[in-house]
Amino acid sequence: MRRRTFTLAGAAALAAPALLRASPLPAGPVRIVVGFAPGGGTDVLARVIGQKLGTLWNTTINVENKPGATGVIAADHVAKQPPDGTTLLMAHVNSHAIAPALLQNVRYDPRRDFSPIALVGVTPNMLTCSDRQAVRTLPEIVELCRRNPGKVSFGSSGIGSAQHLAFEMFKLSAKLDAVHVPYKGSGAMIVDLLGGQIDYAFDTMTAATPFVKQGKAIAVAQTRLQRAKSHPTVPTLAESGFPGLDAASWYGLVGPRGMPAETVQRMNEDVNRVLAMPDVAQKLEEFGAEDAGGSSQKFASFIVSEHAKWGKVVKDAGVRLES
Repeated sequence: MRRRTFTLAGAAALAAPALLRASPLPAGPVRIVVGFAPGGGTDVLARVIGQKLGTLWNTTINVENKPGATGVIAADHVAKQPPDGTTLLMAHVNSHAIAPALLQNVRYDPRRDFSPIALVGVTPNMLTCSDRQAVRTLPEIVELCRRNPGKVSFGSSGIGSAQHLAFEMFKLSAKLDAVHVPYKGSGAMIVDLLGGQIDYAFDTMTAATPFVKQGKAIAVAQTRLQRAKSHPTVPTLAESGFPGLDAASWYGLVGPRGMPAETVQRMNEDVNRVLAMPDVAQKLEEFGAEDAGGSSQKFASFIVSEHAKWGKVVKDAGVRLES
């Protein structure tokens, strides 16, 4: 009896490492790195997704904030980590499409130095004005800018932000001469918009929505090709005379380059499972985030297309920012 017990225990001990090796998921805790401060849209989505994945994977998932350089610091950090699945990044349009074209010292290539896992959501930006602004429809705004070249002001949450580039894309499409006023985030910009210090603003839908619902801000237009389900009455720029204008923010989970294909596949399946959960789907809808999920290959192609699109906007608009 004693010999048999030893034999079974020994067999189990020998089998355990093999079972661990067979699992496509990392054995230890997982970090999801976020390139922005706590409380923002990227951070909130990372925590929502991370909590659900932690349950599915039966492990601890920690969200680690590394803000700075519009997400570049976090992305550069993750690109250098071992490709074992223990360090992931909540990538963003800034880190993976805009910054590589805008900043001089970005040392990673978003198309080659990461393992795309899954798209978490695409969110429109929103053109807004205060409730005291008399000119509040898109045709009137375009006409106002043309009558007053270089005088009508548009705020954004910072030079090189997705909202700044949405303004530049709009300005190029409409052939307007207007003033860009950059802020350090949405909060200060909204204060000045409501106070009349700036005429209009391009903001995230997430930040603008509470003020729109309170009636303090007017939603003039949104920046995806189709209207967001959460704002069905707000027209898009594309349907308002600027066909093809698509200037959205987006979020997606990636890891370092070289992650095993089976790990990427398993993580992709589980992220898609999480995105379909009713409470997660509700949170995404609150953010105006749509088109979530799909294959890792689809996400990889999306990153390539976004990289090319925003690179062209940066070049055509002549936007410059030293890193």
